Amino acid sequence: MTTVTLKAPDTPGTPDAPETSGGGRFARVRHELRAIHALVYRDMLRLAGQRTHTALMLLHPMLYLLILGGGLAALIPRSSLGVGYQTYLFPGMLMMTVQTPAIMVGIRLITDRQSGYLRELLMAPVSRSTLLLGNCAGGTLTATVQGAVLLSLAGTVGIPYEPLLLLLLLGGMVLASFTITALSLALAVTLRRPETFHTLLGLIMMPLLFLSGGFFPLQSLPGWAQALAGANPLAYAVDLLRRCITHRVPDQQAATSIEWAGWQPPLPLEAGLLLISGTLALLWAARRFNRPE
Repeated sequence: MTTVTLKAPDTPGTPDAPETSGGGRFARVRHELRAIHALVYRDMLRLAGQRTHTALMLLHPMLYLLILGGGLAALIPRSSLGVGYQTYLFPGMLMMTVQTPAIMVGIRLITDRQSGYLRELLMAPVSRSTLLLGNCAGGTLTATVQGAVLLSLAGTVGIPYEPLLLLLLLGGMVLASFTITALSLALAVTLRRPETFHTLLGLIMMPLLFLSGGFFPLQSLPGWAQALAGANPLAYAVDLLRRCITHRVPDQQAATSIEWAGWQPPLPLEAGLLLISGTLALLWAARRFNRPE
């Protein structure tokens, strides 16, 4: 495990003392930002030092995309989806790529608590909410970096390397990574054992992935399943990525997934719902995390 030391602020005085001057408040904010930077830096060091683990996590969606997608592309006609099946599958595989490292943030929080590292971290002269925000920022950045690796394969499934399109997809992955990381932390602060966390993930993550529209159109599901998909944040993330491709590439008119009583929510609304979901989950997690253990 990479150890990152959170240093005390350079300004004199105790961190917990009330700050009245503008300079003191600025120094306090700068100190909190340094703590967030230290936690993000720790996650980047872990990502760089665990190349084999990172490669194995990327292998799963790549096999789905190239082997499963390539095999089913010969069986599923292009007319039924509007695009080739590999192109249709690509947003779902981007989501699968970012969800694994985002979920790992919650697992690490529980294991850090068990190992005693979290107790040492809580002794740092920063607020608990700052520590949680740093974990969320590090997990979001890690997940986005891994998603960007898979994004480099866009050309193999017929998606052009258009700069604006790639930026839109990257922005969508940042938003999805933040939301999943925040939800993972909200679950982790309520649990004490990693075994319980893994069990819950097995119960909820796979159904959420299949109800995201990443593998097949949600319109082909029964009504009750479509209703569940309407409350699934992964479905909005996949639909956001797919519609970015549809808007930028005229010949890639894939069927969208999310509809509310026959009405398709606009892209800004889907992005806003993802952002609100992640923010509310993070605020709830911070409130729970601030309780003394």
